[in-house]
Amino acid sequence: MRWLQHRNLWLGAMLAAVFVAAALISFLWTPFDVTKLNIPEKLQTPSMEHWFGTDHFGRDIFSMIMVGARTSIAVALVAVSIGIVAGVPLGLAAAARHDSPLDEIIMRSNDLVFAFPALLIAIMITAIFGPSAINAIIAIGIFNIPVFARLSRAAALGLWTREFILAARVAGKSASRISVEHILPNMLNLLIVQGTIQFSLGILAEAGLSYVGLGAQPPIPSWGRMLAESQTMITFAPHLALFPGFAIVFTVLGLNLFGDGLRDYFDPKISRGRH
Repeated sequence: MRWLQHRNLWLGAMLAAVFVAAALISFLWTPFDVTKLNIPEKLQTPSMEHWFGTDHFGRDIFSMIMVGARTSIAVALVAVSIGIVAGVPLGLAAAARHDSPLDEIIMRSNDLVFAFPALLIAIMITAIFGPSAINAIIAIGIFNIPVFARLSRAAALGLWTREFILAARVAGKSASRISVEHILPNMLNLLIVQGTIQFSLGILAEAGLSYVGLGAQPPIPSWGRMLAESQTMITFAPHLALFPGFAIVFTVLGLNLFGDGLRDYFDPKISRGRH
């Protein structure tokens, strides 16, 4: 199979699959209840009973990482979906009405959103509605909209000059129909690759928002909040920070490798150009 020739693709897929599997399994089973406090067993080092040790409340860190994977993946997935659902139609509309007031309005609005990072958007949202995973999703999702809008517009502009698009215009098809039937299918590969990259960035953003207290709230475990809670105990209990840190690193690494492998898979000329 051709995908086996792309090392980044299958290596990234395996790394990401580990954490996706952990998230799915956590719906049915975890070694310990992550909401149950067990103070007599607090700050235990990794052992056969507690593979990653326990935290300052006696909760099993391995179980918390499993449930934390569910939180991070859910937040990133929904946020990227918001970016795709809202951003792609905007980009297609801007490309279809190139050099028109609509194009200018859409792109200048995207520039305005780009001026506010996800963290700043989250601060404004939480100042009004309070911190929660839902508000983190909204903040990251809003930041993703101009990313996909710009990408869609750039890709669509290149396609509008192709011969098969000119043939569709001569056949009398409207700009919106051409965008849906011809432009969008020919840029799906690009959107899939960018979606994978934004998914990894979404996990990082969720961890960052949870680290500063703007993401998922207790008792829902979150990798970012686990890091925040461990910083005062890192000298005598480093495992509290190591394992959630490794979870973030390997998940993001896996998704980035997967996205890079997908790009090589869809465009073999890129892969050949590296050798």
